[in-house]
Amino acid sequence: MSASRRSGTTDELGPHEPERDGADLLAALLDGMDAALCAFDADGVVTHWNREAERILGWSATDAVGRHGFAGWAVRTADAEEVEGRLLSAMQAPGRQVHEFALLTKEGGRVLVRTQSAAVPGPNGKPAGVYCAFSEVHAQIDLERSIALSEALFDDAAWGVVLVDVDLRPAVVNAHAARALGSGRTALLGRPLGELLAQGVEELESALTHVLAEGAPPAPAEMWVTLRTAEGEQRRCWRSGFLRLASPLAEEPVPLGVGWLFQDVTESKQTEQEAALLRFRTNQLHRAARAAAECEDPAEAASVHLDFALAGFADHALIDRVAGGPVPDGEGPVRLVRGPATPSGAPGPSLPAGRAGLPVRYAEGHPALQCVERIGSVRASAGATDPERARDWAAARQWPADSVHALCVVLRSRGRTLGVVTFLRAASRTQFEKSDATYAEDVAVRIATTLDLAATLDHRP
Repeated sequence: MSASRRSGTTDELGPHEPERDGADLLAALLDGMDAALCAFDADGVVTHWNREAERILGWSATDAVGRHGFAGWAVRTADAEEVEGRLLSAMQAPGRQVHEFALLTKEGGRVLVRTQSAAVPGPNGKPAGVYCAFSEVHAQIDLERSIALSEALFDDAAWGVVLVDVDLRPAVVNAHAARALGSGRTALLGRPLGELLAQGVEELESALTHVLAEGAPPAPAEMWVTLRTAEGEQRRCWRSGFLRLASPLAEEPVPLGVGWLFQDVTESKQTEQEAALLRFRTNQLHRAARAAAECEDPAEAASVHLDFALAGFADHALIDRVAGGPVPDGEGPVRLVRGPATPSGAPGPSLPAGRAGLPVRYAEGHPALQCVERIGSVRASAGATDPERARDWAAARQWPADSVHALCVVLRSRGRTLGVVTFLRAASRTQFEKSDATYAEDVAVRIATTLDLAATLDHRP
């Protein structure tokens, strides 16, 4: 006797063997279920008790079946009437009734359980008893918490959650991730990641493959990606965590995919990068000032400032000085003479200009001339063009052949224009931005001061 009360004789069951087989099948089904199950007849006598109920409470089917209610064995005597009333009330109520109360184990311990009970109809349609399924409350709460957590992650989470299958394609996407990826939740399902990302897909797929093979990494990873959106490509930084998912039903772990959780930290990373860049540039200005202070020749000091400014900022730099010396701001057109310049095609210190002092034949509208006229910085770029046209663009402006982006800043001191400093970048770098112009202007102030000192010394009587 394991799951239900059965007679031990053929006469009580009846002459037909199929009834015995049916009872055995019912007992096997009840014993094979993960839920604890018991049943009561209309008088409150226990008629069924499966193995899961025995596991939780320790009472076997032999101990339980045939007893009247739980009084005196599975519940405290003081609570028995209330517990029995709750359970048997299911016979008079529609649907399932849910209750929580404490049961006693065979060893005398107490277990808080949650029960679901419902009436069992008899042949005449009237209730013939009650079946009751119960589980330990903490196990039920754990299950409900897991379900609630899953629903919250996929509906209300403030970070992206994507379940990626073993083929590295999204299988489930939460609302936040869909917004971050610029698409609808269902539209993302089953699509290759390469259709969503213009850059960074190799790094992401490599991370997912590693997690499938080796497990989750010990710390989150920050990945820069470029998204394909209706508004164009967008550069984003995602702080990502990964979890390998395996089937809990298999004896050996069977991979189901990877849980990918990410937050967009683009703004904070850009702020960090800008702060780091500002610290570096400030340090370069300080180092240049110290090195220039050791130079006896002011022109050499100006070249030192130029060399320090190049680090991490530009590929080439040159200085054009006003022919004939400084001129008051706004005083007619000026001619420019090439001064110190970094060597083209190889790294190294700035090279001094020749002594001939011949003006550079810049065409009308040249950025350096515009810079003098406006008394402000001027940015120029060859744009997205082929290398041959870029070389022609640079040659027409008398700049090194690999120059693609330019930033010209006027050199001024004491209300006079001394010349122009030009910074040049190759195609491997980005265009100059507004923050770059601010740094270049700081460099220009220091160069202008040294050049003004050199001009003063050159014109001493």
